[in-house]
Amino acid sequence: MRTVHLALIHWPVLDRAKNQVCTNVTNFDIHDIARACRTYGVSKYFIVNRMKEQLMFVSRVLDHWKVGWGAKYNPKRKSALDMVSGFETLEDVLKQYDEKPYVITTSARDRGLKRIPFKDLRQQIFETEGPPILLVFGTGFGLADSVFEQADALLDPIKGASADDYRHLSVRSAVSICLDRLLGS
Repeated sequence: MRTVHLALIHWPVLDRAKNQVCTNVTNFDIHDIARACRTYGVSKYFIVNRMKEQLMFVSRVLDHWKVGWGAKYNPKRKSALDMVSGFETLEDVLKQYDEKPYVITTSARDRGLKRIPFKDLRQQIFETEGPPILLVFGTGFGLADSVFEQADALLDPIKGASADDYRHLSVRSAVSICLDRLLGS
């Protein structure tokens, strides 16, 4: 089985008007996604935000649960948060690898990249050898073009059963659905 990692991008992402912005990290981004990653065997979870204050917030939350009072209070949370680290840019994340990972971005919209269906990526994860797979998710109203330029492929979008094709899930929900489709039993 190939190693799977996850990056949550807060910079650069888009706002409703398609302006490039930096979004705030929420406590839920840290905890809920780490717990989903731990459940599905993802070994690294990177939070990307260019704002030093936001990375300091991530660090404070992690310290509380990994070495502070929270580590004794909730050891399961500690084990999930052990995989989390913060970086300023996706480029900084990519520097952590000895070999370039297979970068898979996500989007509810078509971005002009080679698409990969869930079943094909799942097959690659379980049946092939190769570099780690880095799943990249965006906050706000989606990833900026510069992130897609670093990607090898775009995962097929999640489509529900709404009559009007409504597709605006929270990133935490999207991560959980994708991890279950790719790594679930």
